[in-house]
Amino acid sequence: MPRTLTWNFDVPLGENGDTYDRYLVRIEEMRQSRRIIDQALDKLPDGPVSAKLPKIVKPPAGDYYHSIEGPKGEIGCYLVSDGSAQPYRVRVRPPSFINLQALRQMCIGHLVADVVAIIGTLDIVLGEIDR
Repeated sequence: MPRTLTWNFDVPLGENGDTYDRYLVRIEEMRQSRRIIDQALDKLPDGPVSAKLPKIVKPPAGDYYHSIEGPKGEIGCYLVSDGSAQPYRVRVRPPSFINLQALRQMCIGHLVADVVAIIGTLDIVLGEIDR
């Protein structure tokens, strides 16, 4: 029977939704992440941890989409396989392009000089957007 793990952490939430509030939330996210890491290290079993994996993975023919939660948002991976070791198509959808879509709404009522700070709070990677 799998062991159930319980975690003790708080989900940081802001009150105003402005640039400073997003900064404070980001700082608190780092503090809470450290709490989670400390707990994970305490619960790590003793001894070596290893797994035997095949050198080549051949997914069955078909198309697959899977997403995980990343530090900046949802990261998606789309794969089309013909059953061989080489995928027919692979596309990774990073979160920065989607996050940038909120910029227009966030800038309403602010000065042009504030846009740089607002972009900074989105924590976007421009290389992800330009693909």
